[in-house]
Amino acid sequence: MEANLRLLAAYAAVARAASFTAAAAEMHLSQSSLSRAVAELERLLGAQLLERDTRNVQLTAAGVETLRVAEQIVRAHRSGMKELERYLLGESGVVAVATLPSLAAVLLPQVISGFRRRRPHVALRIMDGLEQVVLGRVLSGDADFAISTVGAAPDQLEHRPLIRDRFHAVLPQGHPLAELPQVTWEELAREPFLAIGPESSVRRLTDAAFAQAGTSAAPAAEAGSVATVGGLVTAGLGVSAMPALVLPLMGAAGPLVYRPLAEPVVDRRLDVVVRARRTLPLATSAFLDLLDDFRRGQRALPPGVSWSSDQP
Repeated sequence: MEANLRLLAAYAAVARAASFTAAAAEMHLSQSSLSRAVAELERLLGAQLLERDTRNVQLTAAGVETLRVAEQIVRAHRSGMKELERYLLGESGVVAVATLPSLAAVLLPQVISGFRRRRPHVALRIMDGLEQVVLGRVLSGDADFAISTVGAAPDQLEHRPLIRDRFHAVLPQGHPLAELPQVTWEELAREPFLAIGPESSVRRLTDAAFAQAGTSAAPAAEAGSVATVGGLVTAGLGVSAMPALVLPLMGAAGPLVYRPLAEPVVDRRLDVVVRARRTLPLATSAFLDLLDDFRRGQRALPPGVSWSSDQP
């Protein structure tokens, strides 16, 4: 049966009103157009739906059942089209963000809170992970965009600077270096160094910073998470170096001391990353616009973190 939505809607209007005249006025159609639509539907279904004379319209048994089904289809169509309209206007849907854990926990909550006030029917899906996992989610299409460090960025990705956070020495309470206003990388290298695992972008940056300072730090221990590194430092087993956004994730095991690192000053650059030549859903574009509003408005950030300029 090839009964289309137009025929079903026309029949439902006539059947509900029990009148071609009233239905024609409701649908802004001529009575002859409605009559042809009902006749065509009856032909397609192979059943008489209405018994009519010059004054009355009565539904047959087949007409009653057809009205039930037609109204169900028309309601579903209208509901679906309204939902599609909301999606196309950016008022519904899902914004999928891939990001580093420190951003997910420290930066994104305030942005998401502002976004939810503006678009309460848009859901957020946050996928946190290490740099390569995060970028892979953008390349695969699992995430609309990422906020991440970018080492050797694939050609398929476009990125723009968002924030920078300065590296700090992470020290146990009572450590001699905690008495200093800032710590050099060379001073840090003389202590037992507790490193994050080599798969982390933080490890890549700390290794490069030690090299730039003309020294190196053979790890006394490695751990896969910053919380574990924080626990090791708290226990007095050594020191570490982490960017400012990571620091709030480190102190669960106990109090730590943080001092800015110098000679050299090292900032971690975090970018918004999208797949090149991809048209983003309107809700996602609205989220990125809000994020850019935060950046341009210089919204308050944790100590050691700053918004990037428009230029890389």
